[in-house]
Amino acid sequence: MDYRKIIKSKEMRFRILHYLRFIPDSLMLKLQYRMKMGRKLNLKKPKRWTEKLQWYKLYYRTPLMTQCADKHDVREYIKSKGLEYILNKLYAVHSSSDQFNLDSLPQKFVIKTTNGSGTNILCKDKKQLNLNKVKQSLNEWMSRDNYSVGREWSYKGIVPKIIVEEYLEDKSNPYDGINDYKFICFNGRAKYIVFDVDRHIDHKRNIYDTDWNFININTDYPNFGDCVSRPEGLDEMLKVANKLAEDFPFVRVDLYWVNGKVYFGELTFYPWTGYVQFDPDEFDFILGEEFQLPIRKS
Repeated sequence: MDYRKIIKSKEMRFRILHYLRFIPDSLMLKLQYRMKMGRKLNLKKPKRWTEKLQWYKLYYRTPLMTQCADKHDVREYIKSKGLEYILNKLYAVHSSSDQFNLDSLPQKFVIKTTNGSGTNILCKDKKQLNLNKVKQSLNEWMSRDNYSVGREWSYKGIVPKIIVEEYLEDKSNPYDGINDYKFICFNGRAKYIVFDVDRHIDHKRNIYDTDWNFININTDYPNFGDCVSRPEGLDEMLKVANKLAEDFPFVRVDLYWVNGKVYFGELTFYPWTGYVQFDPDEFDFILGEEFQLPIRKS
């Protein structure tokens, strides 16, 4: 069942899930998994990666995950790893949209809220920016209960803020935007790379191993074939991803390669909320074999 066709408003879906937060986490995850994946969720003996991500939400919890899920506080974690050079330039940090000041910003910038995913505004020309609409969006995003949506524990303790960062551009890139490399990491080692392109026009997604061998897998978005050369900065990005992943049983490390330099994107503990269909389905089990779950604490 595609619930998005029934309830088209994303904000309305978030609101409904917030009202349903009284439902126990394990029950809600079983319901969501059945609805979105079309099968029963096995939490006792999970084999699939998508199942193990639901287990991860329920049973693996450390304050470091909350710090690293916060798009501002994660910067201190990056610095602690000796990787400050991969951080994008930070222009401002605000606790309220009322503090937002266009006069202090350059012509181009990116606005993000720190407590969720996909809550970004790309500004290419601040003269064209509708400040009232921006503030309205920021207020909505900051008030979201992102934890209740997919019971993603790492979001639960985040105090929402607004950050403004440098707008990254790569004019030599043949695709829309900048190249986004997502490193799927288990116990401090990257195993696969998800490569998204044209995210705002005709979103496509390829999957590679760490030697940049194309894997013919489709997800929620189709792949676009074995047509991309090995990235210039792949070796450096792998070193960075492994360094950032070493404290977690699983994490997805998102990086950008722009104009000959690696930039940090984010750390994600439950990619796609753990609800993603692979074609062929076998890849879900292959990833599941890589994910060695920690011992559950009573």
